[in-house]
Amino acid sequence: MNISLSSSANTLINNAQHKAADAAQKIATLPMQKDEIGSSEYNAADAIKPILSLKEAEFETAAAAKLLIADKEKLGSILDVRT
Repeated sequence: MNISLSSSANTLINNAQHKAADAAQKIATLPMQKDEIGSSEYNAADAIKPILSLKEAEFETAAAAKLLIADKEKLGSILDVRT
């Protein structure tokens, strides 16, 4: 099975994008103030998990970018023709 760095990077970016979108949706629907209408279950700790998910998505995207750079450098070294 041949797995290229670019396909791995694309998969990682897509997963990070979905993770970030899910986390952003959760954050957007959380009540943020105790006196907010319908916020009888206010708990500031509920925001921690989605915020950490956003940070994970950021790290995954950075890792994917490094994979793409490594793939580009690998391809460049293979195609480097010296005279």
